[in-house]
Amino acid sequence: MIIHMRRRGFTIIELVIVITVMAALIALGVVNLRSSQANGRDTERKTDVESIAQQLEAYYTSGTDNSTDVGGYPSTSITATQNAMTTALRDVDTDSLTAPGLTDPMTPTQTFIPASCSGACVQTTAGVTPQPNINQYVYQPLHSDGTLCNDAVECRKFNLFYRQEVDNNVIMVTSLNQ
Repeated sequence: MIIHMRRRGFTIIELVIVITVMAALIALGVVNLRSSQANGRDTERKTDVESIAQQLEAYYTSGTDNSTDVGGYPSTSITATQNAMTTALRDVDTDSLTAPGLTDPMTPTQTFIPASCSGACVQTTAGVTPQPNINQYVYQPLHSDGTLCNDAVECRKFNLFYRQEVDNNVIMVTSLNQ
């Protein structure tokens, strides 16, 4: 007598192969999702810094509501707090002063912060303190001779720095009046 057995399910080997393939596909999806999110935050950083640079250029050409001084950028003393920034850059979007992923602008670890440097500030991040990170935009107003502009007169150019999350490069945006 011959008994025919019917196959009623998957073998253990077949199940292991299917689970392994599914795990690999899920891992690839998570990596791509994180990369896409980092690219999106980098795009937001770029847009924020470009918006701030536009407002700084508007400050250069028209000054503030309470002054007739034109032809200069705000100094580090003017940009120390969010209230001072929004007063000096009257049309600035306060959201652009906050790095992606942070909810409160100008928190104790400020997002948009004035820079310091020793001696003449060069057109690189060398000597800039603090060094930009992914949670900060660093503003460096300069005198014509390249020294840091701490006072309210003759800030003739600026550098804005931010760090990209994807490749960790520091990007510098310079003023139109170099």
